[in-house]
Amino acid sequence: MSEGFSFILQEYLLKLLQPKSLATVAALAALIVIFILISRKTNFNSRTLVYGAIAIACAFVLSYIRIIRFPNGGSITVASMLPLFIFAYISGPRAGMAAGLCYGLLQFIQDMFFVHWVQFLLDYPIAFAMLGLAGLFRKNLYLGAAVGGAARFFCHFLSGVVFFGSYANGQNVFIYSFIYNISYILPDMLICFGILAIPSVRSAIKQVAFKAAGNSV
Repeated sequence: MSEGFSFILQEYLLKLLQPKSLATVAALAALIVIFILISRKTNFNSRTLVYGAIAIACAFVLSYIRIIRFPNGGSITVASMLPLFIFAYISGPRAGMAAGLCYGLLQFIQDMFFVHWVQFLLDYPIAFAMLGLAGLFRKNLYLGAAVGGAARFFCHFLSGVVFFGSYANGQNVFIYSFIYNISYILPDMLICFGILAIPSVRSAIKQVAFKAAGNSV
């Protein structure tokens, strides 16, 4: 039993010491340091941190409820982006982008795959941090969600063009990347819009935002 465990541990350590794994660990460590620095500079209050943690946790749980999982990355989920849109609407773009960055790291841990450190940044921390741009349009939930989703799509699209052209099989790489990435991001966005269209959901979001601003309902 102990010999089997030692063998598994040895194999895991050997994989961890491979160049790609070391690059992954280094990138994750660098991004964690960046997030800590951003958090200190922005001076998030305890309420913002709690809301952010809840939003990240909810998004991560929803990301496991996959309607369709695509072979080369990406999934249609049950509105996994929505908690981050709501958090950005409540707390603003800066906090929303910080939460999105953390969520992007969790997404990488969930489906660990990358071919280049730039592709890793585009498809995970940067792409999901872009969801926080929804906070720029706090008077319009739909517009904010559309902008955040479009910004995430652009990151994946760019990554697909630069790093995954080999999957295009002779098709124009720009068309391939556009069709592939829009085929899972657009349905996910439409699910988010459908939930936001429910009056009670919009009312609850606005009440939480009002309380977060330091007022009482």
